[in-house]
Amino acid sequence: MGESKMKKFLSVALILMLAVTMLAGCGSKGDTTTEEKTTEEALSGKIVIAGSTSVQPLSDELAAAFMEKYPKVSIEVQGGGSSVGVKSAADKIADIGASSREVKDSEKKLGLKEYVIAKDGIAVVVNPSNEVEDLTLEQIKKIFTGEITNWKEVGGKDQSITVVSREEGSGTRGAFIEITKVEEKNAEGKKVDKTTVNALVQPSTGAVKQTVANTPNAIGYISMGALDKAVKAVKVEGVEATEATAKAGTYKIARPFLYLTNGEESEVVKAYIEFVLNEGQEIVKEEFISVK
Repeated sequence: MGESKMKKFLSVALILMLAVTMLAGCGSKGDTTTEEKTTEEALSGKIVIAGSTSVQPLSDELAAAFMEKYPKVSIEVQGGGSSVGVKSAADKIADIGASSREVKDSEKKLGLKEYVIAKDGIAVVVNPSNEVEDLTLEQIKKIFTGEITNWKEVGGKDQSITVVSREEGSGTRGAFIEITKVEEKNAEGKKVDKTTVNALVQPSTGAVKQTVANTPNAIGYISMGALDKAVKAVKVEGVEATEATAKAGTYKIARPFLYLTNGEESEVVKAYIEFVLNEGQEIVKEEFISVK
């Protein structure tokens, strides 16, 4: 073979090699995308979540987002209460138990794996003109049950207190009365809401905030995420109502939202919990405090 032909042959061979390399690179990128898509399509199975009715609406939203991402996954969300969530996870009746309280010492022996998926913080708010800066949990309880009716009893002006509360069935109301002990058990052991009958009941966080902002002697409670200068959040037991104090556990009117498993987690359950603790925190932040 002549030198000229040899050069042409080598040039063609080099071009072919470059072309193959480029095609292989394109194919590799395509394979990665296909692999990710295949994973989303391939993940399948059913998850049953049972427990806290406070966590239930959040679980519904998280489950809907997860099922949209993984169409072959089915998630059933049930209520029943936090104690039901603990028992359901322990007895393997549900894949995930949901609780809106800490696991009790008596339940720790069940050996459940705990995941904090969100924090629920509630601020006690007054009109900005109110000189009261700090209240104890006991004072808050007595105000909302109607035992304390004048601001002078807690260091304020000689002025009657207007209590503003959420409607019955509100998740915020449920959490507030539970934590502040406004909800008590009667002789039969049934929980009873002791909120004063004189309270102004409002249907939303916005309505509570507006009422307190427009009423100098009012007091109410709203989710921390709704705080702004229209109202003033009082300290509780000397601690400010902030996302940081709620996360740290120093602010008392806050609670964790937990997912509980018995440790035997299927691939789909692991994937769902991983989603909740990462991507799902964007959903959590809409109404609650993210754990990230």
